[in-house]
Amino acid sequence: MDISINQIPITITRGWDEYELLDSGDGMKLERYGKILLARPEPEAFWMKNLGEQEWKKANAMYFSPSQDENGLWKVSKQFPNPWDISVGIVRCKLELTSSRHIGLFPEQYPQWQWLYDHISNSKHSMKVLNLFGYTGMATLFAAQAGAQVTHVDASKKAISWAKENQALSGLNEKPIRWIVDDALKFVKREARRQNFYDAIVLDPPKFGRGPNGEVWEFYKYFPSLLQACEEVLNSQASFMLLTAYAVKASALTLLRAMQERMQKRAGTITAGELVQQETDSDRYLSRAIYALWKK
Repeated sequence: MDISINQIPITITRGWDEYELLDSGDGMKLERYGKILLARPEPEAFWMKNLGEQEWKKANAMYFSPSQDENGLWKVSKQFPNPWDISVGIVRCKLELTSSRHIGLFPEQYPQWQWLYDHISNSKHSMKVLNLFGYTGMATLFAAQAGAQVTHVDASKKAISWAKENQALSGLNEKPIRWIVDDALKFVKREARRQNFYDAIVLDPPKFGRGPNGEVWEFYKYFPSLLQACEEVLNSQASFMLLTAYAVKASALTLLRAMQERMQKRAGTITAGELVQQETDSDRYLSRAIYALWKK
């Protein structure tokens, strides 16, 4: 199997018509979602801000929290519709201020969603895709728009409901998407017992989470078992497995080695790298996540 470790690639999001990273620094980031400006904490941004305070004061809302791991509150300075929605390439996404500071979209994953669409569109047969920790459904909708049959799994009923709203906003209600509220690891193990196999898997596990029945997810404790279970439900002609991780101490090299060990019996290539965002009118980059990709 071919792997790439000499250069860890950086996948850059420069934004699109309805999104841009305007500035970052002093532990914060300033973003535009449609016409709405939001200021949120960003621990990776420990440099100085580029823009002056007057530009930051234009934010419609700013998020405050006691610490990175505690819920906080939004201070709204300029009223705007909440929730609202924007275009994300070929689909639409509802956005909403939440107590966890997240708003329903991780824009740094935009290049991955485009890659999913292109890869699936160019496939010679209809692909069966499993999306674990699917959140509000962007990867699911890009894959479905490209022609895939998608099984979308998330432990949160709210996230599944949100994803279905995005499906309707995108005009994709007729696409073959199976929505599952379940613990990811338990679901994949059941799929293996049922011998229900997939052509591709997308997984975006959090650092910590809870399942619908109180199951506890801890990345370092359960990730190796999940990766093994995922490999076991890939069929013999499987096309790819794409893993993204946030807020963990692991490096891209860690994910690459884990993927290499698990996929060593399968022909293909493995790459790993970082997802970063580039500020508007600046050459500064903000690191957001790490990823690993096996493809046949």
